[in-house]
Amino acid sequence: MDHLAYLERREQIENYFDRTAAKAWERLTSNAPLGRIRASVREGRNQMRDTLLSWLPADMRGLRLLDAGCGTGALAVEAMARGAEVVAIDLSPTLVKLAAERYGEEPAHPLGGSIHFCSGDMLDAGLGSFDHVVAMDSLIHYDTPDMVQAVQRLAERTRGSILLTFAPRTPLLAAMHSVGRLFPRGDRSPALTPVAETELRQALLAGIGAQGWREGRSQRIASGFYTSQAWEWQR
Repeated sequence: MDHLAYLERREQIENYFDRTAAKAWERLTSNAPLGRIRASVREGRNQMRDTLLSWLPADMRGLRLLDAGCGTGALAVEAMARGAEVVAIDLSPTLVKLAAERYGEEPAHPLGGSIHFCSGDMLDAGLGSFDHVVAMDSLIHYDTPDMVQAVQRLAERTRGSILLTFAPRTPLLAAMHSVGRLFPRGDRSPALTPVAETELRQALLAGIGAQGWREGRSQRIASGFYTSQAWEWQR
């Protein structure tokens, strides 16, 4: 991993989510009415979250989960309801604050899970080790080498599975990026980095594959202006 390039990219992402588009993402992740483009993104993200949750155990009592790039906390709350001890981290303190506020409105759950919301780097070793890691759309702004290195660092602290998403390199996605990003100019996100699935697979197999990890399920979600692919890796 080019550490300086990673830090620079991380700063761009933090600046976008924490300063430029926090209000837009608060609305996107609520039930508020949206225009056609943003509504398709919301629907795609909901489908992706449901897919990733379906790959986690139904009963997570005694399990520790890292929600790496938790945003406004929807996945973290669902995992907590299954009894998991969730560490939900995001680069944006603004989104983390919103997530904590929304979580505070949730009723108590009988399985007794918990959530610790924090802002910072998902690769921080101080967060400890986990049974499962979910990185939903939090690695899509990095190129393949940095993405692979990030997954490898997460794998060093994970006992069970890593569920990640990436932006697949497709003609449709390339066309979308050629005419503009997902949101209006004032709150556009940092450019996604579409990657070739074959190239990413080879790199992951050479990295975490050599440490005993194997690929599992894969599912592409395409909803209007949202395209992302979920990928399961298991120890």
